Amino acid sequence: ILATYPGKDATRNRFVAEISKIMHFAHREGWVAAVPAYRRYKETRAEPRWLTKEQASRLIGELPAHLADMARFSLATGLRESNVRLLRWSRVDADRGVAWIPASEAKNGRAMAVPLNADALEVLESRKGEHPSYVFTYDGRPVWNCSTAAWYKAIVRAGVPDFRWHDLRHTWASWHVTKGTPLPVLQQLGGWSSYSMVLRYAHLAVDYTAQYADGSLRDKSVTTFNNDAALGHVGDEWIHEV
Repeated sequence: ILATYPGKDATRNRFVAEISKIMHFAHREGWVAAVPAYRRYKETRAEPRWLTKEQASRLIGELPAHLADMARFSLATGLRESNVRLLRWSRVDADRGVAWIPASEAKNGRAMAVPLNADALEVLESRKGEHPSYVFTYDGRPVWNCSTAAWYKAIVRAGVPDFRWHDLRHTWASWHVTKGTPLPVLQQLGGWSSYSMVLRYAHLAVDYTAQYADGSLRDKSVTTFNNDAALGHVGDEWIHEV
């Protein structure tokens, strides 16, 4: 059915993602023996979409309370939707200002520590006592989907139509880069296994790259790049910097 759907491959993948969520829930409940493998469609990679601080504030103001808390936490930590939805109190240490995601729930298959800034800690403090196990709940139960009708209505009212929940992660990463966070550090914070994924945000790091625009890294003792020794010297310096 999806193969004949006239929409974009990105839309097909959204359908696949929703079906996959349902099947994983059914598997956890013991209703099905296994989750089948689903075809993913190749999407044309577009520039990550992200919000300004003013747009983010407007969106949060339009969301219902439970989604607003989750969106704030996502913007403060950069965690993927599933990691926010399934976050448990047993994996939060507010005193140390850290949470952790087990390998079984991490996309790259490796456990990760998540530093909690003041915004994240404020959200956690407001959620205390809501549920004994899960941090984020709705009507006493864990949240199984963030992209609800309430979300889609909120993004329209906030003036950011077609904004996906995952774009909150892009927003978090973009804010970091524009504030000067080095890309290798961002990779560790975001739990990306591939550095190429982080390079999507490199064009935002203007302040970081501007210092090199005048060629200040050039070794003044090197008069030509045709000299083999000079090439090796400059190359070693560049590799060290990267």
